[in-house]
Amino acid sequence: MNNCLTSRIRSLFRRKTPNRKKKSIRLGLALGGGGARGLAHIPILELLDEMKIRPSCIAGTSIGAVMGALYASGLSGSKIRSLVQDTIIRKDDSPVEILKDIKRLVKFLDIDFLGPGIFKGDSIMKYLYDAIKIDDFDNLEIPLKVVTTDFWASSQVVISSGKLLQGVKASMGLPGFFTPVKYGDQILIDGGGVNPVPWDVLDECDVVVAVDVLGYAESVSDSPPNAVKAVLDMFDIMQKSIVKARKKSGEPDIYIKPEIRNIGILEFNRAEEIYACAEISCSELEKRLLEFYPEEGSG
Repeated sequence: MNNCLTSRIRSLFRRKTPNRKKKSIRLGLALGGGGARGLAHIPILELLDEMKIRPSCIAGTSIGAVMGALYASGLSGSKIRSLVQDTIIRKDDSPVEILKDIKRLVKFLDIDFLGPGIFKGDSIMKYLYDAIKIDDFDNLEIPLKVVTTDFWASSQVVISSGKLLQGVKASMGLPGFFTPVKYGDQILIDGGGVNPVPWDVLDECDVVVAVDVLGYAESVSDSPPNAVKAVLDMFDIMQKSIVKARKKSGEPDIYIKPEIRNIGILEFNRAEEIYACAEISCSELEKRLLEFYPEEGSG
C-alpha cells in the first residue's frame, strides 16, 4: 500500500512539473524563381544563419533551386554571396575588369546558338559542383526538393532524389535560353512554368516560409519593349498569375516578397540593388520568425 501511495505521489509531481524542453519546429523554406532577382534569397539565408534557424527542408524553383542546392549542401549565406560576387559583373567595375568579366562570363555560360537553347548550362553546373562537391540529393545536409516542368505533359515534376545537378539544371531551364533536360522519358524545363514559389510541396513541415522574388514591373518608357524583354516579361506575367492563383487555394505561414522593382531576369549586374531590397524584407521575416522561435530574440 505504501509503495502504491508513493508511486501515485511521484506520478502527480511528474504531471505538475512543466516540460521545459522546446518542441522542435520543422521549418520549410521555399525559394522562388526570378532570374537575377533570386539574388535576394542570399540576405534571407544570411538572416537564418544569424538567427541560428536551420530549415528542415528546402524547396526551390529555377534560381531558387540553385540557391537551395548551395545552402542545402552546407554553405552559409555569406559564402554564397561571395561565390556570386566572384562571378557577376558589377556596376563599379573598371573597363579592364568588365572585359575580363565578360570573357569569363561567355565561357561560364557556354553559348550555343545552334542548339535548343542559347546556353547549354553545363559550365554553370560544373561551377555549382566545384562549389559544393555534391551531385546526389542524398548527400545534402538539408533535404531539397527541386521543382521542374514536364514540357510535353505541361505538369509539375518534383525531384528530390538522384542526380542533384541534373535536377537543378532542369529547374532553371528557361525556355529558349537554356537547353531542356532529358530526365528518363521526360523533357524538363524551368519549374516557373508550373510553380514559381513552391511552398505547397513542403506539406510535411510545421511552418513554411515562402520567398517570392518575382518583383514588380512599372512602366518607365512610352516605347514598347524590345523582343527579348517582351518574351522575358511575358514569362514573368505568367509566373505572377500562377502564384496569385495558388495563393487562393492556400498560403504559406510566412510569405515574403522583397520590393524589387524594374529589375529584369538577366540583370545580375544590379546585385547590390537586389540585396538592398531584400535587407528590408529581412526585418519583416525576423519579426515573423520570432513568433515561432521567441527564444532567438532573447540573446
